[in-house]
Amino acid sequence: MTASRREQVDPPLDELPAEIRNNFILASTLAAQANIVMQLAWLPVGHGVALSTVDSGRIDKRPIKRARTTMSYLAVAMMGTDEERAWMRSEIDKQHRHVHSEPGAAVKYNAFSRDLQLWVAACLYQGAADLAPYVQPDITESRMDAVYRYSARLATTLQVTPEMWPADRAAFRAYWDDMLPRMSVDEISKRYLLDIVVDAGFLPWVLRRPARPLIRFFSVGFLHQPFRELLDLEWDDRSQRRFDRVVRAICRLNLALPGPLRYFPWNFYLWDFRRRMRKQQAFV
Repeated sequence: MTASRREQVDPPLDELPAEIRNNFILASTLAAQANIVMQLAWLPVGHGVALSTVDSGRIDKRPIKRARTTMSYLAVAMMGTDEERAWMRSEIDKQHRHVHSEPGAAVKYNAFSRDLQLWVAACLYQGAADLAPYVQPDITESRMDAVYRYSARLATTLQVTPEMWPADRAAFRAYWDDMLPRMSVDEISKRYLLDIVVDAGFLPWVLRRPARPLIRFFSVGFLHQPFRELLDLEWDDRSQRRFDRVVRAICRLNLALPGPLRYFPWNFYLWDFRRRMRKQQAFV
C-alpha cells in the first residue's frame, strides 16, 4: 500500500453525514453565544447587529425568533436542497436590505457585504470544528477535509461565491489567523456582547439569574483566548479542565439518545422551514 488511509482524500460530500451532524447541532446549541461573540468581534458585524433597526432579528429583543432563524439557516444551509437554499436566501435578503450603516457613520457596514458574510460563515464552521474533538475524537483528517469543503454551504447559501471560501483547511487557518488582528470592540459592541454572554439579557428576567452562570461557563469556554481578552473575560486551567469534562459528558449523553432527539432542534426547524416554504409564509 503506497498511501495510508489518513493520506487518502475523501470525495466531496453530497450531504451532511449523520455522524458529522452532531458536531454542527451541538455547536449551534452549546456554543451559540460564543459564536455570536466571534462574529460580532469584527466591528462592522458588531455594529450591524447592535445598531440594527430590524428588531425581529435581534437576540436581545426577539430571542425565540432569532433562535428559529439561526437554527433554520444552519439546517437548510447544511441539509437543504438547492431550491430550499435559494428560497432561504431570498427571505433573508428581504431583511438584509434594511441593515446598513447611516451616511457618515464611523463604522461602515452592509449586510450584503460578502466579506462580512464570509466571516460569519467562518465563525459558524469554526464553532463546529472546535467541538469535533469532543464529539468524534477518532475522526480522520481526510474526513475533516471533506466536511470542511462541504461547509462552504454555510457561506454560499447567501451572497458569498464558492471561490471566496478558502480552498482547504490550511487556507482557512491562514484566513482565520489573518482576521484575528482585525477583531476589536468598542463601547457599543462590547456592551451588547457582555449583555449576552455575562448578563443573559436576552432571556426573560425570571430566568436570567439562574441561567447566568451556565451561559457564561459555556460561552467563555468555547471562545478562543483572543476573544476572551477583548471582553476581559477570565479563564484558567482549572476552568478548562472542568469545561472539558462537562462537554465530553454532554457529547456522550447526546450520542446515546435516539436519532430524533439527537438531531433536535435541527429536524424540527427544517420541517418548519419546509412547511413555510410550501405555504409561501414569511420566514424571517
